[in-house]
Amino acid sequence: MCDDDTTSGPPGRRALLVTGAAAALTLNGVSFAAADEDGEGPAQGGGRTGETTRKVTGRLPVGAPDYVYVPVDVPQGVRELAVSYTYDRPATPPGTAGNACDIGIFDERGTDLGGRGFRGWSGGARTEFFLRADDATPGYLPGPLNPGTWHLVLGPYTVAPQGLTYDITITLRYGPPGTPRTPAYPPQRAKGRGRAWYRGDNHLHSVYSDGKRTPAQIAALARAAGLDFITTTEHNTTASHPAWEGLWGDDLLILTGEEVTTRNGHVVAMGTDPGVFIDWRYRARDDVFGRFARRIRRAGGLVVPAHPHATCIGCNWKFGYEEVDAVEVWNGPFTLDDEVAIAEWDNALVAHTHGRGPWLPAVGHSDAHRDPDVIGLPQTVVLADDLSRDAILDGIRAGRAWIAESSSLDLTFTTTGPKGEHATIGDRLPVSPSAPVTVRLHVTGAPPNSTARFLTDQGQLFTAPLTTGTATATWHTTPANATYVRAEIRHPATTPGVPGAMAAMTNPVFLGRG
Repeated sequence: MCDDDTTSGPPGRRALLVTGAAAALTLNGVSFAAADEDGEGPAQGGGRTGETTRKVTGRLPVGAPDYVYVPVDVPQGVRELAVSYTYDRPATPPGTAGNACDIGIFDERGTDLGGRGFRGWSGGARTEFFLRADDATPGYLPGPLNPGTWHLVLGPYTVAPQGLTYDITITLRYGPPGTPRTPAYPPQRAKGRGRAWYRGDNHLHSVYSDGKRTPAQIAALARAAGLDFITTTEHNTTASHPAWEGLWGDDLLILTGEEVTTRNGHVVAMGTDPGVFIDWRYRARDDVFGRFARRIRRAGGLVVPAHPHATCIGCNWKFGYEEVDAVEVWNGPFTLDDEVAIAEWDNALVAHTHGRGPWLPAVGHSDAHRDPDVIGLPQTVVLADDLSRDAILDGIRAGRAWIAESSSLDLTFTTTGPKGEHATIGDRLPVSPSAPVTVRLHVTGAPPNSTARFLTDQGQLFTAPLTTGTATATWHTTPANATYVRAEIRHPATTPGVPGAMAAMTNPVFLGRG
C-alpha cells in the first residue's frame, strides 16, 4: 500500500490494522538514537540538550486507507516535539480530485478509537506544529511529552490518480520541560434575563482549526451581532476550549464543543463538557456512530448533524437520525442544500406525527470561518429558563427554538384553541381534532416585500405578504387539517416558482392531543 523511507534505517514491516473502525495503515517506526550516538544533543549533567531530526518520505496510492500512522519512539528528556510536512499536488484530469492530506498526532497512550491518546489535529490547515508541556500550536494540546511510542496520523482525504507523495520532518528538542498551565474553561452560566428568548450561534471556527479569526475576534463579532451565547466547535479537536479566558461575561455565554468531522458527514457535539474529546475516525459502515453519540450525551452535549446535504467531499450525512438530538437545517448564507435539508427535516416531522420517527428540532448556525463569513448568519433563538448551558440545551432539545438571519428580525408564533388554550414554538396545543385553532405570526424587522408561509403536514397551506417590517399574519385551522404548523419568512423570490431565500423559520407547534 505504501512505500516509505526514513533516516533511521531501512523500511520495516508494514501492517494493515483494523482499529475498531476504519482500516488504518501503520508504517515502520521512526527511531531517535541516543543523544550522544550521533553527536547531536550531547548529554550534559545527566540530561540532554540540543535537538535531533528525522525525516520520513513515502507515497500513498489511490484507495489508501483513511488514516496512515507513523510511529515515533520518543525518548526521555524531550522538551518539545515539532513536526512539519509537505505533499505533492500534481495536476489532475477535469472532474478528478487532487491530493489533500490532513495531519494530527497521538501520544504514548495509543491510537485506540475513543482512547486517551489524542494530542491534536490540524487537518489540512497547517503544514507544521509543535507540542510542549506549557504550550502548543493551536489545534494541539499542551502537556507532558512522556517517553514511549507516539503516532503521527496522516489523513489522505483525497488522492490524485498519480498517488500522493509526502515528506515529514520530525524534530525533538531536549531540555527541562516547561511548567504546564492550568486551563481556564468558560463558566456554564451568564447573567441572562431569566426565562427569555436567547440568541446564539453554535457552529464556529477559529485559528484553533481551519478558521482565520482569533477567539477574541469571534467574541467581539458575536457581541456586535447581538448574540447571547456561542459554541466553539473546532474540527476534531478540543484545543480551543481553554482559549476563551477573559472573553466571556455577563452578556455572553461561551459553550464548548467540537465539530466531529468524519468521512461520512459532520456532527456538532454541542455544549459538551470542557476538554471532552469525541473521536472522528470512522465511517457509517463501521457501525460505531451510536457509541460516540452516546459519548456526546454523557458529556452533557447534543448530537447535531451539520449541513447534512452540503456538497463538499465527506460532508453529506450518512449515519441516519436514530441517535440525533436536533438537525442543522440552515448553515451559513441560505443555499439550495439548506432547502434540501429543510425538506428532508419536514418529511421527518410528518413521519413523527404518524408515530414513525423521533421529533428532531431544527437549528441554524453560521459555520463562520473567516471574513467575510458573518457570525450569527443564521442564529438559533432559544426559549430558555436562564442563560446557562443546561437551560439553552434543554430549550433546543425540546424544540423551543427558531432560526433567524440576524438579530434585527424578531417574531412571535402562537396557536390558540377555542377555550383560550395556548401553545407556542415546540409545544403541543392539546385540543380535539375538530377544534378551531387560530395561528398567529407577529414579525418585526422583516425584509422588504417578504412573505410569511405557514406549513403543515400537507405542505404550505397559507401565505401572507409582509409589505412592512412590522406585520401580523393570522390563519385558522383544526388539528384534523394540520397535525402541526410551522412558519417561514422568505425574501422576495428571484426565480419564478421557487421560494425566495429564508429570512427566518420556526420549529413547529403540534396540534391535537397526540
